[in-house]
Amino acid sequence: MASNYITKVAIVGAGGNSGKFMTETLLNTGKHTVTALARVGSQNKLPAGVIPKTIDYSKPETIVEALKGQDALIITLSGGTPNEVDLALFKAAGEAGVPWILPNEWGPDSANQDLIKDIPIFKPKEVNRKAIADLGKSSYISVGTGFWYEWSLAIPSAFGIDFANKSATLFDEGETKISTSTWPQVGRTVAALLSLPIQSEGVCLNDLRNQIVYADSFTISQKDMLESAFRVTGTTGKDWTITKQSARERYESGMKEMQGGDRIGFVKSLYTRIFFDDGAGNFSSKGTLNEALALPKEDIDEATRLAIERSKNSPWS
Repeated sequence: MASNYITKVAIVGAGGNSGKFMTETLLNTGKHTVTALARVGSQNKLPAGVIPKTIDYSKPETIVEALKGQDALIITLSGGTPNEVDLALFKAAGEAGVPWILPNEWGPDSANQDLIKDIPIFKPKEVNRKAIADLGKSSYISVGTGFWYEWSLAIPSAFGIDFANKSATLFDEGETKISTSTWPQVGRTVAALLSLPIQSEGVCLNDLRNQIVYADSFTISQKDMLESAFRVTGTTGKDWTITKQSARERYESGMKEMQGGDRIGFVKSLYTRIFFDDGAGNFSSKGTLNEALALPKEDIDEATRLAIERSKNSPWS
């Protein structure tokens, strides 16, 4: 009889920022073996305990072979990865008989059509879900987590807070709340999700088949982030230079800068858009899986402390 649980998991991007936490947390459950698929020539360091397999995207048969016998495929790749890579992975997973795919989501709500219209980089996520469904060989569960907290807070052009200069730009009044997740919480979400039974009277994978689900660490505003920064650094608002800017004006200026080839302009438009007062950045109203997956409530100050440390070194890495 087929098992009612996922035990064999393949992951693309196991050495990346979020992929590392997913892989390590999956291994720590003691319920999963994890196979890391890495392209030929990859220099990424893989977490200990994974089974490494080399694939060549120009030779689809290598991907199929690496995926044979796997129960699930997790894809976590940089936003700039060509969409053809995702499509090649979906097709190979179907040919290899992989029943479940967690596609490359791990960000804001890509089901929000207004967000997709204003930030086209999210459009491929919708395309990918349709591609998996159209192939009809695997089922997907897309996981929205919001932007990564310790990554985003460390970059001044993202959440608008500059630790080095003790300055902050509040978008509008800085009171719009967004959903955001730490890397450890993303890892816990994936491990708990793939530890669910496939079929059960309670929460199970079949209930989530071909759906977008959500999990996060915090639903917070820029002012909440600043208050945390004050506590961590032992400062007050009097020690900082705090200005305000219209979120829509900042988004528009960022788009113009991006069109001129400015990377920072892209970051500004990308992040500012989720702080619009239309709620696009806050998926908590849709409901999250936090309780069903027994995800812990986290200490925001500890997460802020990690972001501050990242800001001193290599926040873009």
